[in-house]
Amino acid sequence: MSGVAIRPATPGDAAVLGAILSDWIDATPWMPRLHTRDEDRRFVAGMIGAGRVHLAETAGPVGFVALSAAGQDADGGQGAAIREIDALYVAAGARGRGIGRALVAVAQDGAGRVELWTFRANTCARGFYAGLGFAEIGRTDGEANAERLPDLRLAWERAA
Repeated sequence: MSGVAIRPATPGDAAVLGAILSDWIDATPWMPRLHTRDEDRRFVAGMIGAGRVHLAETAGPVGFVALSAAGQDADGGQGAAIREIDALYVAAGARGRGIGRALVAVAQDGAGRVELWTFRANTCARGFYAGLGFAEIGRTDGEANAERLPDLRLAWERAA
């Protein structure tokens, strides 16, 4: 998408990215608020400090993705990376403009497979990821996540 730049996040971005996360939680009726806004900021700051966050900006930061390596594909020696999307959030006023898609492209770049968890109640995210070729590979009742909400495991694989 034109007009958006993607770059690695820096410690100075933690406040605005933490606010994007907090705003989403506050605006989502089914999502329990487990942490304060300051704790959300510190959570994002920790991911930034680990070098795992890329942000999208137009006139300022409007979204971010946090990534981690999940391993290597068992593909007969090809060794394509498996990436995990640990978080992806776009500010409310910036949604529907291709920013989320651009952030997912960062995860897909050089990866053979990308995996993530999303809550079953998050129908917007489920539709978004399905449109990008992610498919369900598992589900839980939520016992293992902090929110105790049923969730889905999704994966995207690069075409051979």
